[in-house]
Amino acid sequence: MRHRRSSRNGSRSSAVRVLTVLAAGQFLMTLDSTVMNVSMASVAADLGTTITGIQTAITLYTLVMASSMITGGRLGTRLGRRRAFTIGLIGYGIGSLTTALAPNLAVLLLGWSLFEGLGAVLIMPAIVALVAANIPVERRTGAYGLIAAAGASAVAVGPLIGGAVTTFASWRYVFLGEVVVVAIILLLLRGIQDVPASRIGFDLLGSVLSVLGLGAMVFGVLRAGEWGWVRAKPTGPQVLGLSPVIWLLLTGLLVLYGLLRWEARLTAAGREPLLDVGLLRNRELAGGLGMFFAQFLVQAGVFFAVPLFLSVVLELSALETGLRILPLSVALVLTAIGIPALRPRAGPRRTVRLGLASMIVGIVILVAGLDPGAAASVVLIPMVFLGLGLGALSAQLGAVTSAAVPDSRGAEVGGLQNTATSLGASLGTALIGSVLISTLIVVADSGIQGNPAVPESVRTQASAQLADGVSFVSSTQLRDGLAAAGVPQDVAAEIVQINAAARLAALRAALAVAALLAVAALFGTWLLPRRAVGASRGEE
Repeated sequence: MRHRRSSRNGSRSSAVRVLTVLAAGQFLMTLDSTVMNVSMASVAADLGTTITGIQTAITLYTLVMASSMITGGRLGTRLGRRRAFTIGLIGYGIGSLTTALAPNLAVLLLGWSLFEGLGAVLIMPAIVALVAANIPVERRTGAYGLIAAAGASAVAVGPLIGGAVTTFASWRYVFLGEVVVVAIILLLLRGIQDVPASRIGFDLLGSVLSVLGLGAMVFGVLRAGEWGWVRAKPTGPQVLGLSPVIWLLLTGLLVLYGLLRWEARLTAAGREPLLDVGLLRNRELAGGLGMFFAQFLVQAGVFFAVPLFLSVVLELSALETGLRILPLSVALVLTAIGIPALRPRAGPRRTVRLGLASMIVGIVILVAGLDPGAAASVVLIPMVFLGLGLGALSAQLGAVTSAAVPDSRGAEVGGLQNTATSLGASLGTALIGSVLISTLIVVADSGIQGNPAVPESVRTQASAQLADGVSFVSSTQLRDGLAAAGVPQDVAAEIVQINAAARLAALRAALAVAALLAVAALFGTWLLPRRAVGASRGEE
């Protein structure tokens, strides 16, 4: 009896250690982008570059990850999951150190966008496989919920960490801190059970097609706000009279179609494909991947709009903005851990539907609360509802996708899962951003043209500037800009008021689209299993 109890305690202790290490890795992978988003101005000034240069670094980082995840998962199968995780961590640590010491934008691009991005494509698929190798099937729902919560929490607390460190010290210390975390994780890796390497072939053509197809689509989506989706913006490039974005999307889809045909041909010939196309016909896997895509689509859109309300409309600091978003992180973690602990047999389909419903309620409450007199406290209840919803999805989806296939294919599923989340996050940010800016332009132009207090000359100039594109700026920034341009004070006051109303209308429209996307996701939940992962047919 004592031996059995000791063995059970040892197993539990080992599982806690494994989950701590892997959750720390997931948190680290997600932290960078959110830190950089709130530190862009400081990083640009420190490196002697522009905001556009830093946005390029963010874009390339996302591009490298999204386009190479499937290949990274396949490499993990060849190398062994723990070895792939280790190599990825070393590359990520080198990238973090290079970024922390970067004297200019070129070195930042090398360290952050390339080295860290390539490290992430080995680490993230390996995390999925290592959870399956180290955690019993009946406990995987909670394990994957914790891993997902760690990543989503990084999105929420990233602005808080980045804002505090940048404000009181330097953004470079964030990346130096990442080097320390990488070193600690490497020291703890020995206690993690590995999944041995498989002697499989490597589909070089498939890898190239995957990177080109996904890369073209992600790059197009990320540039949509600047170049336009179909019609080219006046200040953007043109290809055959249209925005390059539509051509990038078409090219990416055609290349991905070619990839699927090539992979099917390899499978039929008995050779090793990069991606087994048959996996995509697995109903539960397809449902899980679709929900991952939907979750990050909505999540990225909300995380794009809410910080803008707090930091631009209310003009809060990066630190204050992070504090206002923190309730979402707390609710998310508690739900992601609490559901598997309190309701271990909760059905994924019902749980995900309730999670989506909670997200929809949160967004609707937020839209209703956005008015000219709204204070920062208006986001508190919506953040809690959103955190509960995201936590419910996080508690189920990782276990659903991993249980849909044998454990030996965990790295492949990890690659597909992280590709779905990267595509969802990219598209969500671009789509919500596009809706927000478009609504801002239309409402602001209508308000200026219909206001008799604004002189004709100012109306004409404003229309021309709005046609070329407009930034989402605070009242203070706009007021200073108008004063520098010599606009009379009474006219400037009218324009500032019009811009304030347009900002709120734009935020409402963007968040309404996010709610619409969450409602649309409900139609895909029927692909999810009704029974809990690991439950027998008689259990619900």
